[in-house]
Amino acid sequence: METPYPEPIAPAKTRIGWIGIGVMGAAMASRLLSAGYSITIYARSPSKALPLQSKGAQLANSPYDVAKCSDVVFTMVGHPSDVRSVVLDTNHGILAGLNPGGVIVDTTTSSPALAREIFQAAKAKGCHSIDSPVSGGDIGARDGKLAIFAGGDQLAVNWLSPLYEVFGKVTYMGQAGCGQSCKIGNQIVVGANLLGLSEGLVFAEKAGLDARNFVDAVRTGAAGSMVMELFGERMIEGDFRAGGFAEYMVKDMGMGVDVVEESDDERVPVLPGAALGKQLFAGMVANGDGHLGTQALITVIERLNGK
Repeated sequence: METPYPEPIAPAKTRIGWIGIGVMGAAMASRLLSAGYSITIYARSPSKALPLQSKGAQLANSPYDVAKCSDVVFTMVGHPSDVRSVVLDTNHGILAGLNPGGVIVDTTTSSPALAREIFQAAKAKGCHSIDSPVSGGDIGARDGKLAIFAGGDQLAVNWLSPLYEVFGKVTYMGQAGCGQSCKIGNQIVVGANLLGLSEGLVFAEKAGLDARNFVDAVRTGAAGSMVMELFGERMIEGDFRAGGFAEYMVKDMGMGVDVVEESDDERVPVLPGAALGKQLFAGMVANGDGHLGTQALITVIERLNGK
């Protein structure tokens, strides 16, 4: 690319900024700290930053301040509107503070169109932007086994590879926005798997089967999945602590479904399963369960069955 990068990435040289320290973001930032990187973080609620500060992270007053002292700034926030505010705010955003040659890496599940907009805005300032949402939940974030989907300039993705290796495995998907499109497709598959597992467990219980015995019996066959490995035991135990909020699945699956609803383009796929999944997760939100983990989808199926 015409715009130069900072020096090759190394813990002693590369300054990292991190914005968004929820369950996923905190685990990912913690791995970078453990790998020896210097990290500056921003949190809307400063008290949430204390665990990372105890590991050596520095706290800044705004995304702008994070960017001013960073070579690479990661974001892991909630919604596309949050990404827009954090990155593009004229006075306090990352791009306003980032030095030429700096890199923005958005790991939020966000809009492909917004990723393309940020890419162009960064390019105009002589910076780089990569959309690289992740999959693998809180366990994958903690253990460094995330699947990472990267969109943008491939040279920038290659340059970032030492950082991606801390989190898991990165796959380059194509131009800006392609990382986000891949994640939306991923969420469609995850939602379908969660629904199938929820219905299978409810059916097994109604049939008088032991739930753990059922899962153990089918996990090595065609019904087995990473969703089953990550969430099967939690669903059986009724452990609905969030690795990812159920309300985010409404957003994620909606970014696929809503394109269908809003477009007459014959190339846009019809996604009836994703539409149903979005509706069921929206039902969780309506029940006040939007901040439970995605595995709590089973509660919707249980309610439909009178439990």
